[in-house]
Formats: sequence, C-alpha cells, structure tokens
Amino acid sequence: MYLMFDEAGKFLAARLLSESDASAQVELDSGKRLKVKAANVMLRFDKPSPAQFMEQAQALSQGVELELAWEFAPEGDFGFADLARDYFSAQASVLEQAGMLMRLFEAPHYFRRAGKGMFRKAPADIVAQALAAIEKKRQQTELIAQWARELIEGHCPAPVRAQLYKILFKPDKNAPEYKAVVQASRDSRTAPLDLLLKSGAIDSPYQFHWKRFLLENFPQGTAFPSIAAAPPANDLPMAPAAAFSIDDSATTEIDDALSVQGLGSGTVTIGVHIAAPGLAIAPDSDMDRLGRNRLSTVYMPGYKLTMLPDALVQVYTLQQGRNCPALSLYVTLDEQSLEIQSSQTRIESVPISHNLRHDQLDSLVTEDWLQAAQAQAADIGDAQTMAATALHAQLAFLHRFACAHKAQREIVRGKPESFNRPDYNFRLADLQSGEPAGEEIVQISVRQRGAPLDLIVAEAMILANSTWGQWLASLGVPAIYRSQASMAPGVKVRMGTKALPHAGIGVKSYAWSTSPLRRYTDLVNQWQIIACVRHGSTAALAAPFKPKDAQLFSIISAFEATYAAYNSYQSAMERFWTLQYLRQNAITELVATVIKEGLARADDLPLVLAIAAGPVLPRGAQVRLRLGAVDLMTLDVSATVMERLDSPERADAVGEGADGRSATVGEGEDEDDLVGAITIAVDVLDTPDPA
Repeated sequence: MYLMFDEAGKFLAARLLSESDASAQVELDSGKRLKVKAANVMLRFDKPSPAQFMEQAQALSQGVELELAWEFAPEGDFGFADLARDYFSAQASVLEQAGMLMRLFEAPHYFRRAGKGMFRKAPADIVAQALAAIEKKRQQTELIAQWARELIEGHCPAPVRAQLYKILFKPDKNAPEYKAVVQASRDSRTAPLDLLLKSGAIDSPYQFHWKRFLLENFPQGTAFPSIAAAPPANDLPMAPAAAFSIDDSATTEIDDALSVQGLGSGTVTIGVHIAAPGLAIAPDSDMDRLGRNRLSTVYMPGYKLTMLPDALVQVYTLQQGRNCPALSLYVTLDEQSLEIQSSQTRIESVPISHNLRHDQLDSLVTEDWLQAAQAQAADIGDAQTMAATALHAQLAFLHRFACAHKAQREIVRGKPESFNRPDYNFRLADLQSGEPAGEEIVQISVRQRGAPLDLIVAEAMILANSTWGQWLASLGVPAIYRSQASMAPGVKVRMGTKALPHAGIGVKSYAWSTSPLRRYTDLVNQWQIIACVRHGSTAALAAPFKPKDAQLFSIISAFEATYAAYNSYQSAMERFWTLQYLRQNAITELVATVIKEGLARADDLPLVLAIAAGPVLPRGAQVRLRLGAVDLMTLDVSATVMERLDSPERADAVGEGADGRSATVGEGEDEDDLVGAITIAVDVLDTPDPA
C-alpha cells in the first residue's frame, strides 16, 4: 500500500509501513522514514510505484484545462476528488484524482484553498484580474529576455538607457530594466558596467560621472523654482570708504571686499565687507529652504551649481560700480606696530570700486611691487593693471598686515605655515556655455600658494571669522564653529556650536561667516551676527537660533555630509580633467615624488597615482614614471618606475622632514591629505574663504 500526502505544501508519495488513527509511518524511495498526520494523507493506491505514480499524475495534471475545470466546479467548498469525478468521469481513477489535486493546488488564481484537499473557486472578476496579471508578467518576461539579447548583441534598448544611472546606482530590483541588465550580464558573463559600455548605453565617461552625481545629490534636478529675490534695503547707511574685491576671473558669487582708511595718519582702519543676503533671506522662508536644501555651491572645472538662485546672487554679489548691502567688520590698528586697538561691526551699503582678479594680477602684484615706495603710474594698460596701480598703497598696507597677522598665528600654531605645493587652476578653453561635454580642451595652470593677493584676502577672512566668532560667544549667541583641539596626527577639524580654539589656524575661535552666498553655514552665522549688530547685549534673545537649538545641530550634520559629497565630486572631476590633459597632450611620462609605498604625486600636475609593483621607494624619492592606459570611467592610470632621479640620501632627508601634510593659507590643516581610493583620488585642497 502507498500513500500520497502533503508535506509542508509539497506532495509526496511513499510506502506505508504502519498506521494508527492519528498518523501513519511511511518510507520514501530514498529510504527516509517519515511520520505523516492522518489529515495530511490525500490518496491511497496499490500501483504503480510512488515515483511512477507522481510522474504520471503530474503529466495528467498538465492536461487539465483550468477554465473548464473552473466551470465544472460547484459553488462553495468542494474536494479535489469530487471535481475529478465531474471533470474526468464518475469513475475517475486515483491517478486522475491526484492529477486534479496537483492542478488545483498550483492554480490559486482559479481555486482558493479551503483546507486539506478542499477548494473553492475564485469569483469571476478575481479570475479575470489574475489572468491579466499573469499575461502581463508573461509579456514582461519576454520583454526582459528581448532586452537582454539586445544588450548582449551590443545595442541598448531605450527603456534601459532611460533608467541607466538608476539601474547602476539606485536600482529597483523588481524593475524589468534592471532584470534585463542582470540577465544579460549573467548570460554573457560580463560585468554590468562593461556590458553597458559595449552596448553604447553610456554616452561618455564625463556624463557617467555627472549623471551619477546628480542622481545621488540632485534627484529632482538642478533647476530652482521661480522665487523672486528680495530687493536690498534702500535705507542702509553709506560706508565711509569704497571697497574692492580680489577673486578669480570665474567668480560670480563675490562674497567679500576690503577697504583701507587713514593711511599716513598713524591709525588705520581695515574694512572687511561681506555680502549680506541674510538681510533679505528670512529663516524658514522659501528662499532659505532653497539654500538649506543645497547647503553649498558645487564647484567643478568649467561649471558650478550655485547654492542660491542666480537672480538673488546677482542682487547681492559685490559687483564693482554698485553700492552693495554688506555686513562690515572695521578693525582699527596702529599704523606702525599693526597692533589691533578695536573692532566694530556695521550693516551698511558699501560702494565697490573694483573687482580685482588675482589670476590676471599675480604676476604684477609681487612682494617687490608691494614694497616699492609707490607703483609706477599705469596710464596705459588693461583695466586690472590700472586698478591695482591705483590701489597700490592700500594693497601694500594690507599685505604688510597680512604678513604680521600670519606670523602671530604661527606663534600660536606652534610652527610656520608652508606653501610647498601649488594650487592648480583648470580652464576649459573651448567651452561655450552651459555644462561641459567632457571633450573640451583643458588647460591646467599653476598658482603658487601664498601669493601676495592670496595672502591678503586669506588673512582678512581669518581675521573676520575669528573676530566675529569671539564676539558671538561673548554675547552668548550660538553659532557654527570649526575647531581643532591640536595639530597632532589624526586630530581632525570638527564643526560644533561652541567657540573652541582652532589649532591648525592658530586662533581662539573660528566661525565661517565670510561666504554667505556660497555656504549655508556662513548664512546661518550671518543671521546671528546681524542680530548682534541690531540688539547688542540682548541678541541671544533676538537671534534666529537660540542656545542649544536642535536646528543648529541638524544643519551641521547635513552640511558636513553634503559638503563632503560635493568636495568628493569636485576632486573626481579635477582628476577626470587631469587625465584628459594627459590624453590630449599625449603625455606618457612624468616626474613624481613618492608620498607613501605604492603611491606617488606628480610634480607638475594635480595627480596622485599608484605605482606598479617594483622596488620599495622611501617617501620623498623623486622618480620618472611611464604611464599606462588612462581609464576615464574608473579615473585610473597605471604607472611604472623608469628611473630614480634623486640620491637616496636626499630622499631620506626629505622623507624625515615631511609629515605628509602641506599647510594652506587659512584652514590648511583642516582636511586630511587625501590619497584614499586611488581610482578617484586627487588632492582636495581646503581653499580659504577668498578663493
């Protein structure tokens, strides 16, 4: 005697060994013995063998027409054997009963299970819906298979292309487009990215990196909603002196400007004037939400995404020839000793006389030029040269002050700042307008850190950020600070709401406040400073953010994550264009300095690259490298050592003297010297506020 029974939703057949009212002991063909509850026994039969019985019953089940069986089925609950007798014949065999059981069990869209061996037919509308879903799934399966074949053949279906970056980086694993790529990858034994490259799905390496960044950081797009920019107040008092800015030629968000009064009188007042969008943007307003959503301007060679809409930026940028609303810090000092005597903060309208561009003036404004008694008259020349000449005395004093201020910070800091690595400027020569395509001719130029104009602005911004930070703390007004407990290795710069020392800069406190058009933290701090100007000792009650305000901690957390993501993308894009520069100029060799085992930094390009296995070289060793193939997708380039260019003694001396870091102006000790994953590594230089 054999039994067919239900074992955890699966039908089995086995030889009966013994039986009681409640259960039966059976033996499978494998020899395994089971105890089966009596309620789970579906059928009894004498022949054929269990294996043959199950095979024949399965074949019979496939011949059962579900639609016809559904028509035969009675209303209410019924047993499978009853339906088998109605469907096959009144003398339906055990095999036919078993076939019907299997068929009913595997068709829940037609027959609902009502107990062991019992069923109830589904309503007609439910059956229709289920059949439509099954047909849809069948068609989708065929479509997935078709798309997979096209991908393998080197063609990318349009639906897959439309979902390309979502498939790669934020996939919906139930989506047919994703399933097609997975199936094609499995069938062709090709990595998904390689498969999509071969099929032409990715337009270009540049678009690959750009679209990925947008998907991760701007999933709703980069366009701003239409929100009118509030006009500046027309009742602000006029500043006593005109100011001038110093920026790169590509800068449109001009946040800061400088002025000098009282030269030759023995007492000089330096003015640091910061654009004041905080006068127009109210906390929790629509415009504020735009800024808080982005938190910072995103920079990359040839393009940027501004934190605030251009309409507002153009109203509040410190454009020459206009009177601009500004938050001004006036620092009065002795003209000879440069000792600071007092400081004052005002909200006012500042006339901007010039927008100096350091990339056009660095070759003119040298230390020798500044130390001259007076600049040679420039009646004939370009506008920048004439402007710098007219401002010679002010620039000379500001540079003198900057050098003295830097020296004071270095005493607190405990060691001098060095500028042993240059900054690099990227220019896409044939870029017309809008987003780069990725194939533009790239020009990379060197800007040595610590150039006079750079130093002037950097020290002025450090002065403002540290002075305002201490002032806010003295009035009990919370702000967003950057602090560093010490310059010991591994001690990082942190953001918080307490006015703690910043060892890397050498100041008692440091609150980013000088880039409110470009960084949301600076805009927040500007609101707090404005409250201090207007309310003085009661500012803590009137400021938008109160002590221990949870919103400040939320802003800090969001800003740090977002700022890191933006910096990472900027680094990746600078590496992309550096690799393009290698390709466009057919550079196959370069000179580099070893920075750690297996890694070197190019001496004349912003490029960190891995060195293929070879002799172990100490840090500081200078080598000539032969470059391999450039991969713009992974942002990688291989290199092998051709020869060593320095003596081992010199390299050892360099290695012992270096600490793997290079101080920059301003917050040079703020960030780690990023080497990281070499496939996307490039120096992330913590550019000071004026840049």
